[in-house]
Amino acid sequence: MNTLLRFLAVLAVFSQISISCQSETKEKSEITIGLQTYSFRTMEDQSPMAILNYIKQTGIKNVELMGNHAEPFAGAPESSMSDPVKLAVIIKQYRKESLTEEEKIIAEEIAKERLEFNKEVEEWRKNVDFKKFEELKRLYDEAGVSIYAFKPRVFGKNNTDEDIRYGMRAAKALGANHVTLEHPEDDEHTARLAKIAEEENILIGYHGHEQQTPTLWNTAMSQSDANRMNLDFGHYIAAENKNPLDIIKTKHEKIVSMHLKDRKKRSNGGDNLVWGQGDTPIQEVLKLIQDNGYDFPVTIELEYKIPEGSDAVEEVKNCVAYIKSVL
Repeated sequence: MNTLLRFLAVLAVFSQISISCQSETKEKSEITIGLQTYSFRTMEDQSPMAILNYIKQTGIKNVELMGNHAEPFAGAPESSMSDPVKLAVIIKQYRKESLTEEEKIIAEEIAKERLEFNKEVEEWRKNVDFKKFEELKRLYDEAGVSIYAFKPRVFGKNNTDEDIRYGMRAAKALGANHVTLEHPEDDEHTARLAKIAEEENILIGYHGHEQQTPTLWNTAMSQSDANRMNLDFGHYIAAENKNPLDIIKTKHEKIVSMHLKDRKKRSNGGDNLVWGQGDTPIQEVLKLIQDNGYDFPVTIELEYKIPEGSDAVEEVKNCVAYIKSVL
């Protein structure tokens, strides 16, 4: 009997060690922290090499790259839209905010310039050299930075199949496993995009704003396994969805990447704020991802107003510091 008791005691000790190791492993599960290069839109130099330099300064090793932060390296015509005044108007239009009379005049100028610019870009795409994208990837590799997603402006309803294929092939040349775009809320178009994505062997992450609901992506994802989610958790919170963590718990296998920002709920004004000041439960969502070992990248997207005396690079560093502080 004593021998049996000693055996059971030893077994209990080993059981405790096993549980302890599992707990320790979970605690050490790493989250892939990424960055949307749109975060640097307020920096004066928007050239591809300047963007890479900004990324290096933040210490971040994984990125979702905007089209305009890669295409000029491959010889694309450069747009005057990078002018800060015009860019501010474009952002307001994108967010569907009211324009002043002066901004409306600027918006008309932008529309004319965009038509001409689009014609130039269409011609460039016909003869694009994808080796230039591969060369840019090598420069990122040398800097220890991985490109996991690419977001060029070629996936709209009015874009040709050739435009769409170009965007997906450029993404693959950059080393990305998915492209991102705004959810078109058009079932025919998501089916069309998915068919091309299947042929090009790449995934699509549909991004959303305040139209995000738990079911926004359901139809697209039912059409094809190529159609996935680029969940924006900050916008999801602003839209006041109930039990917001549930969408990650139930659909994490379909999330290719997730944007993170700190927003107030719509009923509280909906503002983008310095991290820690809004309604987004940043700590809770990061802990959920960490504790469950979800492997999609968490993408910092800096959208709040840059404080006086700072810049986008410093604010991205602050976001990284905030993440470390809550974990």
